[in-house]
Amino acid sequence: MQLKDLEKWNKNLPNTNKMPVLFLGHGSPMNAIEENEFVNEFRRLGQELVTPQAILCISAHWETRGTCITAMNHPQTIHDFGGFPQALFDVQYPAPGSPELALETQKLVTGTAVHLDDKWGLDHGSWSVIRHMYPEANVPVVQMSIDYTKPAQYHYNLAKELAGLRNKGVLIVGSGNMIHNLRRVAWDKLNAPFAYDWALEAREKMNTAILTHDHQTLIDFKKQGTAFDLSIPTPEHYLPLLYALALQDDRDAVQLFNDEPVGGSLFMTSLKIA
Repeated sequence: MQLKDLEKWNKNLPNTNKMPVLFLGHGSPMNAIEENEFVNEFRRLGQELVTPQAILCISAHWETRGTCITAMNHPQTIHDFGGFPQALFDVQYPAPGSPELALETQKLVTGTAVHLDDKWGLDHGSWSVIRHMYPEANVPVVQMSIDYTKPAQYHYNLAKELAGLRNKGVLIVGSGNMIHNLRRVAWDKLNAPFAYDWALEAREKMNTAILTHDHQTLIDFKKQGTAFDLSIPTPEHYLPLLYALALQDDRDAVQLFNDEPVGGSLFMTSLKIA
């Protein structure tokens, strides 16, 4: 059965023009249902890009021991948060899955075992942004987990093994936030263009490294000083950025967008590699 699925994938998805890669700052789950400048940019992206054959999303909100990938036909919409309005819990994003893409990804990655998963689904790190890009939920979506036991270099190296999917019509999306410190949020300044000095310092250094293809500085984020330490108190929202950057080649340009602060200690910075 698995071999037949893989043969079907390769037959139906011949090589295509190289797809872009995205890192999307997803921010609050409320971005799934609110109207703001950030979701307007997500919508613009969906209209601008060639419709992919499938999406592979690395979300900050699926951490596992080992690397897993969803392999079911109909992934559930996971509401992995609390304390928000019922309207947010009512949202369903019924995009199909793609066991074929899961198998192809498992085949491509040789540096570690990739485990097929039939329990997870789509958490808000993926559906809260993808639903703005593809509101009809007509593009298959699979998620790859983040192995929380591994260092940054491991994630960067793993992502490089996914490069072949870009020529199969697959849009690879990292979803998190480069700067994400919920304990330091200035709740009284959520609607103001405010960022702490340390967040501004880290954002400037991160953006410079991104635009100059200095990936090693970003991989070595724990060596960059206090501003980075405050901006990345835990790595799960940061690591999806490395998955996107690892797929950049010498012909790719990087475009930053949504490069704005929220509550002082978060940045919605997103990027397109193409």
